[in-house]
Amino acid sequence: MLKKLFSNTAALVLVCTAILAMCLAACGYTGDQREVSYSVSENSSSSYSGSQSGSPHSTQSGNSSITGNSGSVQEDIVTETDSDLFTERDLTQTADLSETQTVTVTSDSTYTIDKDGVYVLSGTAENFTVVVEAGDEDKVQLVLDGLSVTNENDPVIYVKNADKVFVTSAGDDSTLTVTEAFSSDGSTSTDAVIFSKDDLVLNGTGTVTISSADNGVSCKDDLKVTGGTWNITCAADALEANDSIAVAGGTLNIKTSKDGLHAEYNEDNTVGWITIEGGVLNITAGDDAIHATTILTVSGGELNITAAEGLEATQIEINGGTVDITATDDGINAGQKSKALSVGITVNGGEISIDMGAGDTDAVDSNGYLTITGGTFDISAQSAFDADGTISWTGGTIYVNGSQISTITSQMMGGGMMGGMPGGGMQGGMPGGNKH
Repeated sequence: MLKKLFSNTAALVLVCTAILAMCLAACGYTGDQREVSYSVSENSSSSYSGSQSGSPHSTQSGNSSITGNSGSVQEDIVTETDSDLFTERDLTQTADLSETQTVTVTSDSTYTIDKDGVYVLSGTAENFTVVVEAGDEDKVQLVLDGLSVTNENDPVIYVKNADKVFVTSAGDDSTLTVTEAFSSDGSTSTDAVIFSKDDLVLNGTGTVTISSADNGVSCKDDLKVTGGTWNITCAADALEANDSIAVAGGTLNIKTSKDGLHAEYNEDNTVGWITIEGGVLNITAGDDAIHATTILTVSGGELNITAAEGLEATQIEINGGTVDITATDDGINAGQKSKALSVGITVNGGEISIDMGAGDTDAVDSNGYLTITGGTFDISAQSAFDADGTISWTGGTIYVNGSQISTITSQMMGGGMMGGMPGGGMQGGMPGGNKH
């Protein structure tokens, strides 16, 4: 009986296996490799084809492109982060082109978008502006593929109203330029090449070069950068926002006469924070490389900074990442930018290198407390630390002018020696050692 049952079961398994194999073959399955293809409506003039092994989601890498009128895009490329600041769409570097509209720019014209959707912009023009004036709940995605626009006085992208706008770099490089002083839209000073009154996300896998007689990108709400390469040369702030700037990925190559990243809203001193969790930031700035009104947090990424001041905010917290600063004033400076917070600097991790210019300069300058629990400092400076409040050092390693130090004092002169005029702060001894 058992033998007969086993025989019938084995036969059933063989039949099921054969049926499954035929179904998979009919679907085009040939192994671990997955092939995906689709085409979209004529209005979009875009199609997708590609193949990829393994998971459809990966860390930010590879290239995504839209070519010619037909176009081709790889599957989703997603920047990974544990932060809850970013939505899945924020982090997805490729646009969904299943329903899209193609916009070929023309000189001396304005293209207005009044509803949500994905819009692919390409072509060459002078004095062209795309205006987003959609509903309060609408999300609009602008895919820049080989877009070259040079304007005299107006933004290339002007977001008047939307829930959120994504500016996604893809395909051929794009160049956005405004050569002269910006004009105003009524009471609104539209002073950036990309100007948005609402939430703005910069992402993608391509390269966008921005040149401006004023600001590069200005957002009057929350600004996020999660992908793409953004080359910004400008006379004022490269990236500015009222409420916040958050960076999870991408590459920012910035040359500015003013600030690299600047978050400030003069009507509310409880906002204006910046957080950096990933990406590469190469910043050359005439003033501050990164300036936040409230809190500046660095938890990851690579920061290469040459500026008058490197990092400036009311509170600065470094938890990870690589920070390389060359400065002529202060390397890391905490001052009272907002009366809503106490002033101080906290370092819990990261690799921090600071090279200071001669004169009355401080590598790390806090007008309040200074707390170090981890990380590595490599400082070249006449004055390594200056703090007006309590100094606490419980972890991490500090080198000053090539020598590992065992004590922090304020004001601490170069060479690991305690000297100068104390700023009223307490001295911190080497972790595990005695307080002096």
